[in-house]
Amino acid sequence: MSARCAAGRALESAGLDTSALGPKAGLFLAVGFIPFERADIDALMEGSLEGDRVSLRRFGTDGFSAVNPLLTFRCLPNMPAYHVSANFDVQGEYFVTYPGAGEFYAALMEAIDALQAGRVAVALVGAVAHQTNFLVAHHHQRLRPPIAAGDLRDGAGFLVLETATGLAARGAAVRGRLLEFDVGYRAHDPFAQELEPAENFAGVSAPDGNFGAASLPLALATAPLGIVRHELKARDGVTAASTWQLA
Repeated sequence: MSARCAAGRALESAGLDTSALGPKAGLFLAVGFIPFERADIDALMEGSLEGDRVSLRRFGTDGFSAVNPLLTFRCLPNMPAYHVSANFDVQGEYFVTYPGAGEFYAALMEAIDALQAGRVAVALVGAVAHQTNFLVAHHHQRLRPPIAAGDLRDGAGFLVLETATGLAARGAAVRGRLLEFDVGYRAHDPFAQELEPAENFAGVSAPDGNFGAASLPLALATAPLGIVRHELKARDGVTAASTWQLA
């Protein structure tokens, strides 16, 4: 729902018809860590135990049937992409990645490539993160350094990217420009080293809390006019930076 609302607002802000984008539009989406509520996990575990051990046989019978069979669809990373594309008739190229701010840059990179190659005329680039649930909070508390459950936020943000030529052809106003863009990688052995994450904003206030993959598009959506700079060092080794001019 949050991804669909954020995408709709971005399309309306860009002056695009939200009911008929068609093959000219592509969707490039980063989806946060898979959400799961404690009550559902408890029911699944209870139905899967034989004594004090997990039984694959019981998991496939009693455990799996202890939860709503449609629950898995809520947890699939590609479900937000489906809802956005179905609601706004996005029929062009698509790309879905997972689960952090570094992967949002991967989606942005794919969108830029598709625009420059002429495979799409409009690129809907976004991220969504559902983090205020048991499973995602549990994961973040295991990290070093950990992230407190109270710092995690749910959020979604989208950008609409077009080439200057395409924007001029439909007579739309320029809301911002991507001036600089860079993505790299810090090579490391993840079994021996946990990289220290860092995220910095200039020209806009940092989001209040941890929004995961959605941090940059949310910051841009609320930024004042002017230059915005974002720099990222992710735990998985991705490094990225971008500079935006908002008009």
